Amino acid sequence: MINMHEWFNMKKAFTMMEVIIVIVVIGILAAVVIPRSGSNKLAEAATQVVSHIRYTQHLAIVDGKFNGSDSNWYKNRWQIIFGTSASTNSMPAYTIFSDAAGGSTGQPDISEMAVNPMDSSKLLSGGYSGILNTANSKSTKTMNLGEYGISSYNLTGGCSGARVSFDHLGRPMRGNLSSMSGAYIAGTQRLITQTCNIVLTSSEGTVTIAIEPESGYSHIL
Repeated sequence: MINMHEWFNMKKAFTMMEVIIVIVVIGILAAVVIPRSGSNKLAEAATQVVSHIRYTQHLAIVDGKFNGSDSNWYKNRWQIIFGTSASTNSMPAYTIFSDAAGGSTGQPDISEMAVNPMDSSKLLSGGYSGILNTANSKSTKTMNLGEYGISSYNLTGGCSGARVSFDHLGRPMRGNLSSMSGAYIAGTQRLITQTCNIVLTSSEGTVTIAIEPESGYSHIL
């Protein structure tokens, strides 16, 4: 039988072993995480953009914009648009908006920008040329991708221009809807037919966000 003295020594040794294991695990995690910490901003930016693309799609589904008395109703669909200007401190930023009925310009006004669901005092915009400065209290500053060290963006593949719109079924559409004609065709010829890639670039590298045709499913590659 093990006496109390032997049991105490075993318990003490077991406790020391636990401590050693914890130290080793922390060391391994530190070795893996620390060298990659600089890339976290790039990943954070991509995750945020994907979240906002999905929110834009959600708005388009719940607010389809159909108006039987307006033959150009489809030009007012919800969209996400990227841009760089003096208003964004020359850094890439993006905005979620829907053109006002009867006056589609393809460019957002303050009244057309989506409200930030996390803070109703702010708009879902990181700034837009001549309309809203990043420093404005109404802007959502993290939507200025310069906050994450992003220096540029590029839309390729099925995309056209610097924006993506969604129809009432959540299907992604390319280009500026305000430039379309044809009235009641509802803009279906603008449906994205191949994967749209949004490439974000920083000093740490690049990350690609994909928006799939038909489903509009957005994800990080």
